[in-house]
Amino acid sequence: MRIDMQDTDEPEIGLIALIDCIFFLLMFFMVATSFKQQAGDRQPQDLSVELPTAEVTPHRAQAGSTDPLLIGVDALGRFRLDGQAVGVQVLRERLRDASREEPRRMVRIEGDRRASYQHIVHILDLCASEGLTSVSLRTLR
Repeated sequence: MRIDMQDTDEPEIGLIALIDCIFFLLMFFMVATSFKQQAGDRQPQDLSVELPTAEVTPHRAQAGSTDPLLIGVDALGRFRLDGQAVGVQVLRERLRDASREEPRRMVRIEGDRRASYQHIVHILDLCASEGLTSVSLRTLR
């Protein structure tokens, strides 16, 4: 049997399939590049924070009012109230008593610069729960 090739068309390259492959490769490289940038831009998990030191003398309470309550926090998270070591329960009771005597009494938290921020926030929460809202912070060297 004889095949006649004179009337047939020339072979064509399928442009639609080629365009699909090019778009697929383009999308692949775009996604792969965006993942690489996100992995390189990550911030470290732990932040090393150096607390500032104050150069100004803390202000005194207004004339005629009582001295502020001094609450100290050391590097190990132990509390001192007016120079005496106290526990959390005693601190809460003394804050409650101070709030009843004078609701606008100043509280000054003096924290060691190596103290955990969690302990300072705990004291702030205790002051707020007892109604003492005039609080100042000081970092000890």
